[in-house]
Amino acid sequence: MRFVAAPNPFKGSLGAPAAARAIALGIRDACSEAEVVEVPVADGGEGTVEALVAARAGELVTVTVEGPLGEPVEATYGLIDPTTAVVELAASSGLSLVPPERRDPRSTSTYGFGQLLEAARRRGARRIIAGVGGSATNDGGAGMAQALGFRLLDAEGRDLPRGGAALARLARIEAGGVDPGWREVEVEVAVDVTNPLTGPEGASAVYGPQKGAGPEVVAELDAALERFAHLIGRSVAELPGAGAAGGAAAGLVYFLGAKLRRGAPLVVEAAGLERALVGARAVFTGEGRVDRQTAYGKGPVEVARRARAAGVTVVLLAGSRGPGWEAVLEHGVTRVESLVEDGAASPREAEARAAELLRVAAARACRRLLRAGEDGSSGRGPAHRPRPE
Repeated sequence: MRFVAAPNPFKGSLGAPAAARAIALGIRDACSEAEVVEVPVADGGEGTVEALVAARAGELVTVTVEGPLGEPVEATYGLIDPTTAVVELAASSGLSLVPPERRDPRSTSTYGFGQLLEAARRRGARRIIAGVGGSATNDGGAGMAQALGFRLLDAEGRDLPRGGAALARLARIEAGGVDPGWREVEVEVAVDVTNPLTGPEGASAVYGPQKGAGPEVVAELDAALERFAHLIGRSVAELPGAGAAGGAAAGLVYFLGAKLRRGAPLVVEAAGLERALVGARAVFTGEGRVDRQTAYGKGPVEVARRARAAGVTVVLLAGSRGPGWEAVLEHGVTRVESLVEDGAASPREAEARAAELLRVAAARACRRLLRAGEDGSSGRGPAHRPRPE
């Protein structure tokens, strides 16, 4: 009997590969003869590299790059086949790399992200999947472009310094130093926001405060990105999602011809879920907290949609359930199983025991699923009535 373990990361406790292992152990506890295929997934943010490398039996590669403040950092990307790389902007230019007292998106840069992309290309990547969540930057991908050989010049022909504020002086962009090999590289960007580059819903206004920008700095950065938008074109600047990662998404489109795609479908597809679903009795997915937001672009619901299309039952294992969690039942989830019964463990204890609790919950859900089958209900496909547990 074949099962698929395809969870999201359980934030704060388990990465997606560790969660998949715990689920697989639980399924085997309930059904010793079970074949369990582990396909960890993610939404395109932090944890995407780890999930895809595990799902595809790939390779992690660590390189030294320039961090968001110019200091060297060790950043890791993944190779999931000889010509496909997965990178995360947060690994080189993430907010977690900047101490709170030093956060200033006027000066932080995506230069190291460009170095990470170049390292992947030089390793042989001809397709790059880029997750851009968790950035510390607001430079429109300018630093990334400079690392790749683009020159961003002011009116006197001088190269701009690092940081988003410098874009206010941008007069022209030259591409003569870019390796021609980039013309052969396809870049796909996992984006789960729809913000444009500038304006009241743009990168600076919406995400700048999270990175240390007060109202005056937000206005300064938005004006700088407006100058950048003038040069790269409104058609790029106004793309839904162009404002992601401080405008780095817009920069990826302009400088590398990248395509912006919703994160969960991109990652779930790259993980190879549809191949794993063939012949499966059920798929077990999950995440730390399921609520109404889970139904909007999160990995577990993308797993559920694809499983429903394949006629496969979906069990969602949740660390906790929040308001509106029932919405996932409309997207292919057959059953939601909590890791902890109400009041059985404190949140801190549940987080510390996440792997153990996930294994137990998977076993419990698997036994229920098998009993339902023995009672004559198939539990498969969209005809099965969703019901909360």
